[in-house]
Amino acid sequence: MIEIVNLLVRGEGYVSRYETQRIPLVPGDYCLVESDIGIQLARVMCPPRIIKKRFISENEFPRKVIRKALDEDLAKIESIEKLEREAFEFCLERIEERGMTMKLIKVISAFDRSRAIFMFTAEGRVDFRDLVRDLAHRLKTRIEMRQIGVRDEARLMGGIGNCGLPLCCLTFLKDFHPVSIKMAKDQGLSLIPSKISGLCGRLMCCLQYEHAHYADQIKTMPKVNKRVTTPRGDGKVKQLNILKSLVMVELADGEIAEFKVDQIKMISAAGESEAVPQKNNSAASEE
Repeated sequence: MIEIVNLLVRGEGYVSRYETQRIPLVPGDYCLVESDIGIQLARVMCPPRIIKKRFISENEFPRKVIRKALDEDLAKIESIEKLEREAFEFCLERIEERGMTMKLIKVISAFDRSRAIFMFTAEGRVDFRDLVRDLAHRLKTRIEMRQIGVRDEARLMGGIGNCGLPLCCLTFLKDFHPVSIKMAKDQGLSLIPSKISGLCGRLMCCLQYEHAHYADQIKTMPKVNKRVTTPRGDGKVKQLNILKSLVMVELADGEIAEFKVDQIKMISAAGESEAVPQKNNSAASEE
Protein backbone atom coordinates (compact mmCIF):
# COMPACT_ATOMS: atom_id res chain seq x y z
CA MET A 1 0.00 0.00 0.00
CA ILE A 2 1.11 3.56 -0.72
CA GLU A 3 -0.31 6.93 0.27
CA ILE A 4 -0.42 9.42 -2.59
CA VAL A 5 -1.61 13.01 -2.89
CA ASN A 6 -2.40 15.28 -5.84
CA LEU A 7 -0.17 18.35 -5.89
CA LEU A 8 0.01 21.44 -8.06
CA VAL A 9 3.72 22.05 -8.38
CA ARG A 10 4.81 25.64 -8.83
CA GLY A 11 5.82 26.21 -12.47
CA GLU A 12 3.75 23.31 -13.79
CA GLY A 13 0.28 23.71 -15.25
CA TYR A 14 -1.17 20.35 -14.25
CA VAL A 15 -1.76 18.31 -11.11
CA SER A 16 0.72 15.50 -10.38
CA ARG A 17 0.65 12.52 -8.02
CA TYR A 18 3.26 12.31 -5.25
CA GLU A 19 3.93 9.84 -2.46
CA THR A 20 3.34 11.53 0.90
CA GLN A 21 5.81 9.36 2.86
CA ARG A 22 3.11 9.52 5.53
CA ILE A 23 3.68 13.24 6.02
CA PRO A 24 0.33 14.64 7.28
CA LEU A 25 -1.12 16.87 4.56
CA VAL A 26 -4.53 18.45 4.01
CA PRO A 27 -5.90 20.45 1.05
CA GLY A 28 -4.38 23.92 0.98
CA ASP A 29 -1.12 22.89 2.63
CA TYR A 30 2.22 23.58 0.95
CA CYS A 31 5.13 21.19 0.75
CA LEU A 32 8.52 20.85 -0.92
CA VAL A 33 8.95 18.27 -3.67
CA GLU A 34 11.45 17.20 -6.32
CA SER A 35 10.22 18.23 -9.77
CA ASP A 36 11.56 18.56 -13.31
CA ILE A 37 12.56 22.09 -12.37
CA GLY A 38 14.38 20.99 -9.22
CA ILE A 39 13.26 21.37 -5.63
CA GLN A 40 9.97 23.25 -5.83
CA LEU A 41 7.02 24.36 -3.76
CA ALA A 42 3.72 22.55 -4.30
CA ARG A 43 0.16 22.98 -3.05
CA VAL A 44 -2.02 20.11 -1.88
CA MET A 45 -5.15 19.91 -4.05
CA CYS A 46 -7.10 17.10 -2.36
CA PRO A 47 -6.88 14.80 0.67
CA PRO A 48 -4.26 12.02 0.44
CA ARG A 49 -5.53 8.51 -0.33
CA ILE A 50 -4.11 5.04 0.02
CA ILE A 51 -3.89 2.79 -3.02
CA LYS A 52 -2.24 -0.50 -3.88
CA LYS A 53 1.13 -0.31 -5.61
CA ARG A 54 -0.02 -2.67 -8.34
CA PHE A 55 -2.36 0.04 -9.63
CA ILE A 56 0.64 2.27 -10.46
CA SER A 57 2.82 1.42 -13.45
CA GLU A 58 6.58 1.60 -13.06
CA ASN A 59 7.00 4.40 -15.60
CA GLU A 60 4.62 6.69 -13.67
CA PHE A 61 5.54 5.79 -10.12
CA PRO A 62 4.92 8.94 -8.07
CA ARG A 63 7.77 11.05 -6.77
CA LYS A 64 8.04 11.71 -3.06
CA VAL A 65 7.20 14.70 -0.94
CA ILE A 66 10.38 15.99 0.74
CA ARG A 67 8.75 17.75 3.68
CA LYS A 68 5.96 20.09 4.65
CA ALA A 69 6.68 23.76 3.91
CA LEU A 70 7.60 26.01 6.83
CA ASP A 71 6.59 29.63 7.33
CA GLU A 72 10.04 30.79 6.23
CA ASP A 73 9.67 28.72 3.03
CA LEU A 74 6.45 30.53 2.14
CA ALA A 75 8.10 33.86 2.90
CA LYS A 76 10.73 33.15 0.22
CA ILE A 77 8.17 32.98 -2.57
CA GLU A 78 7.86 36.76 -2.93
CA SER A 79 11.61 37.17 -3.42
CA ILE A 80 11.71 34.28 -5.88
CA GLU A 81 8.88 35.76 -7.95
CA LYS A 82 10.68 39.11 -7.96
CA LEU A 83 13.82 37.38 -9.23
CA GLU A 84 11.80 35.71 -12.00
CA ARG A 85 10.29 39.04 -13.13
CA GLU A 86 13.71 40.70 -13.23
CA ALA A 87 15.20 37.75 -15.12
CA PHE A 88 12.32 37.86 -17.63
CA GLU A 89 12.83 41.58 -18.33
CA PHE A 90 16.60 41.21 -18.64
CA CYS A 91 16.26 38.25 -20.99
CA LEU A 92 13.81 40.18 -23.19
CA GLU A 93 16.31 43.03 -23.45
CA ARG A 94 19.13 40.70 -24.46
CA ILE A 95 16.93 38.90 -27.01
CA GLU A 96 15.99 42.21 -28.63
CA GLU A 97 19.57 43.52 -28.62
CA ARG A 98 20.87 40.34 -30.22
CA GLY A 99 18.00 40.21 -32.76
CA MET A 100 17.09 36.66 -31.89
CA THR A 101 14.00 35.09 -33.45
CA MET A 102 12.44 33.62 -30.32
CA LYS A 103 9.51 34.44 -28.06
CA LEU A 104 10.16 34.28 -24.32
CA ILE A 105 7.16 32.78 -22.51
CA LYS A 106 8.04 32.33 -18.87
CA VAL A 107 10.88 32.15 -16.38
CA ILE A 108 10.73 29.69 -13.48
CA SER A 109 13.32 29.54 -10.72
CA ALA A 110 13.88 26.46 -8.58
CA PHE A 111 12.88 27.01 -4.97
CA ASP A 112 16.50 26.71 -3.82
CA ARG A 113 17.60 28.99 -6.70
CA SER A 114 19.91 26.28 -7.99
CA ARG A 115 18.69 26.87 -11.55
CA ALA A 116 16.45 29.09 -13.65
CA ILE A 117 14.39 27.72 -16.54
CA PHE A 118 13.73 30.06 -19.49
CA MET A 119 10.87 28.76 -21.61
CA PHE A 120 10.48 30.04 -25.16
CA THR A 121 8.94 29.28 -28.53
CA ALA A 122 10.64 29.57 -31.90
CA GLU A 123 10.02 28.44 -35.47
CA GLY A 124 13.30 26.55 -35.69
CA ARG A 125 16.53 25.96 -33.81
CA VAL A 126 18.03 28.93 -31.99
CA ASP A 127 21.68 29.46 -31.08
CA PHE A 128 21.35 30.89 -27.57
CA ARG A 129 24.86 30.21 -26.25
CA ASP A 130 25.74 33.90 -25.96
CA LEU A 131 22.37 34.60 -24.34
CA VAL A 132 23.00 31.88 -21.73
CA ARG A 133 26.35 33.45 -20.87
CA ASP A 134 24.67 36.84 -20.40
CA LEU A 135 22.01 35.34 -18.13
CA ALA A 136 24.48 33.27 -16.09
CA HIS A 137 26.70 36.31 -15.54
CA ARG A 138 23.71 38.37 -14.37
CA LEU A 139 21.84 35.81 -12.26
CA LYS A 140 24.80 33.80 -10.89
CA THR A 141 22.94 30.50 -11.23
CA ARG A 142 22.59 27.60 -13.63
CA ILE A 143 20.62 28.59 -16.75
CA GLU A 144 18.47 26.20 -18.76
CA MET A 145 16.82 27.24 -22.03
CA ARG A 146 13.77 25.12 -22.83
CA GLN A 147 12.07 25.35 -26.22
CA ILE A 148 8.39 24.49 -25.96
CA GLY A 149 5.47 24.14 -28.37
CA VAL A 150 2.36 26.27 -28.69
CA ARG A 151 0.32 23.76 -26.69
CA ASP A 152 2.77 24.03 -23.79
CA GLU A 153 2.59 27.81 -24.11
CA ALA A 154 -1.21 27.71 -23.69
CA ARG A 155 -0.79 25.48 -20.64
CA LEU A 156 1.66 27.91 -19.04
CA MET A 157 -0.39 31.01 -19.82
CA GLY A 158 -3.78 29.46 -18.95
CA GLY A 159 -7.21 30.54 -20.15
CA ILE A 160 -10.79 29.49 -20.85
CA GLY A 161 -11.70 27.09 -23.66
CA ASN A 162 -14.61 27.26 -26.10
CA CYS A 163 -16.64 25.19 -23.64
CA GLY A 164 -16.42 27.93 -21.01
CA LEU A 165 -14.21 25.86 -18.69
CA PRO A 166 -10.49 26.16 -17.86
CA LEU A 167 -8.23 24.56 -20.47
CA CYS A 168 -7.90 20.77 -20.22
CA CYS A 169 -4.10 21.06 -20.30
CA LEU A 170 -4.32 23.41 -17.33
CA THR A 171 -6.40 21.08 -15.18
CA PHE A 172 -5.97 17.37 -15.88
CA LEU A 173 -4.41 16.73 -19.30
CA LYS A 174 -0.75 15.96 -18.66
CA ASP A 175 0.33 14.51 -22.02
CA PHE A 176 -0.58 15.80 -25.47
CA HIS A 177 -1.76 13.30 -28.08
CA PRO A 178 -2.05 13.81 -31.86
CA VAL A 179 -5.32 15.36 -33.02
CA SER A 180 -6.28 15.18 -36.71
CA ILE A 181 -8.84 16.97 -38.86
CA LYS A 182 -10.36 13.54 -39.56
CA MET A 183 -11.58 13.47 -35.96
CA ALA A 184 -13.60 16.63 -36.56
CA LYS A 185 -14.98 15.24 -39.82
CA ASP A 186 -16.02 11.95 -38.20
CA GLN A 187 -17.91 13.87 -35.53
CA GLY A 188 -19.72 16.00 -38.10
CA LEU A 189 -18.29 19.24 -36.75
CA SER A 190 -17.89 22.48 -38.64
CA LEU A 191 -14.41 22.68 -40.17
CA ILE A 192 -14.18 26.42 -39.61
CA PRO A 193 -10.79 26.85 -37.85
CA SER A 194 -12.16 29.15 -35.14
CA LYS A 195 -14.74 26.50 -34.18
CA ILE A 196 -12.38 23.56 -33.72
CA SER A 197 -9.15 25.28 -32.62
CA GLY A 198 -8.07 25.99 -29.07
CA LEU A 199 -6.28 29.01 -27.63
CA CYS A 200 -3.00 27.52 -28.84
CA GLY A 201 -4.18 27.74 -32.45
CA ARG A 202 -4.07 23.96 -32.86
CA LEU A 203 -6.99 21.53 -33.07
CA MET A 204 -8.71 21.19 -29.70
CA CYS A 205 -7.45 18.27 -27.61
CA CYS A 206 -11.03 17.35 -26.68
CA LEU A 207 -11.70 16.21 -30.26
CA GLN A 208 -9.94 12.95 -29.39
CA TYR A 209 -11.97 12.22 -26.24
CA GLU A 210 -15.03 10.77 -27.98
CA HIS A 211 -13.52 9.97 -31.36
CA ALA A 212 -13.29 6.22 -30.71
CA HIS A 213 -17.04 6.12 -30.06
CA TYR A 214 -17.81 8.13 -33.20
CA ALA A 215 -15.49 5.99 -35.34
CA ASP A 216 -17.15 2.83 -34.05
CA GLN A 217 -20.70 4.16 -34.38
CA ILE A 218 -20.26 5.55 -37.89
CA LYS A 219 -19.51 2.03 -39.17
CA THR A 220 -23.15 1.14 -38.48
CA MET A 221 -24.53 4.06 -40.50
CA PRO A 222 -24.84 4.73 -44.25
CA LYS A 223 -22.71 7.43 -45.85
CA VAL A 224 -24.09 10.82 -46.82
CA ASN A 225 -25.56 10.95 -50.39
CA LYS A 226 -26.06 7.18 -50.46
CA ARG A 227 -29.40 5.80 -51.71
CA VAL A 228 -31.43 3.99 -49.04
CA THR A 229 -34.82 2.38 -48.59
CA THR A 230 -37.02 3.63 -45.74
CA PRO A 231 -40.50 2.76 -44.44
CA ARG A 232 -41.70 5.74 -46.53
CA GLY A 233 -39.91 4.83 -49.75
CA ASP A 234 -36.49 5.29 -51.30
CA GLY A 235 -34.41 8.38 -50.69
CA LYS A 236 -30.94 9.87 -50.33
CA VAL A 237 -29.05 10.31 -47.06
CA LYS A 238 -28.57 14.01 -46.33
CA GLN A 239 -27.24 14.07 -42.77
CA LEU A 240 -26.29 11.79 -39.86
CA ASN A 241 -26.92 12.22 -36.14
CA ILE A 242 -24.27 9.83 -34.88
CA LEU A 243 -24.94 10.18 -31.16
CA LYS A 244 -28.65 9.39 -31.54
CA SER A 245 -28.12 6.86 -34.38
CA LEU A 246 -30.53 8.81 -36.60
CA VAL A 247 -30.38 9.28 -40.37
CA MET A 248 -31.85 12.29 -42.21
CA VAL A 249 -33.18 11.13 -45.59
CA GLU A 250 -34.46 13.21 -48.50
CA LEU A 251 -37.48 11.35 -49.90
CA ALA A 252 -38.71 11.33 -53.50
CA ASP A 253 -41.09 14.26 -52.85
CA GLY A 254 -38.27 16.41 -51.45
CA GLU A 255 -39.28 16.04 -47.80
CA ILE A 256 -36.52 15.49 -45.24
CA ALA A 257 -37.48 12.71 -42.83
CA GLU A 258 -35.68 11.23 -39.83
CA PHE A 259 -35.28 7.49 -39.33
CA LYS A 260 -33.49 5.20 -36.93
CA VAL A 261 -30.62 3.20 -38.40
CA ASP A 262 -32.44 -0.11 -38.03
CA GLN A 263 -35.39 1.30 -40.04
CA ILE A 264 -33.47 1.78 -43.27
CA LYS A 265 -31.72 -0.41 -45.80
CA MET A 266 -29.00 0.55 -48.23
CA ILE A 267 -29.52 0.18 -51.97
CA SER A 268 -26.69 -1.71 -53.64
CA ALA A 269 -25.22 -0.90 -57.06
CA ALA A 270 -27.44 -3.63 -58.47
CA GLY A 271 -30.50 -1.84 -57.07
CA GLU A 272 -31.16 -4.37 -54.32
CA SER A 273 -31.84 -3.41 -50.71
CA GLU A 274 -29.52 -4.65 -48.01
CA ALA A 275 -29.55 -4.04 -44.28
CA VAL A 276 -27.18 -1.51 -42.77
CA PRO A 277 -24.42 -3.42 -40.92
CA GLN A 278 -25.05 -3.42 -37.18
CA LYS A 279 -22.40 -3.22 -34.49
CA ASN A 280 -21.43 -6.63 -33.15
CA ASN A 281 -22.06 -6.65 -29.40
CA SER A 282 -21.56 -10.39 -28.89
CA ALA A 283 -18.01 -9.98 -27.62
CA ALA A 284 -19.09 -7.32 -25.15
CA SER A 285 -21.97 -9.45 -23.86
CA GLU A 286 -19.67 -12.43 -23.35
CA GLU A 287 -17.35 -10.29 -21.23
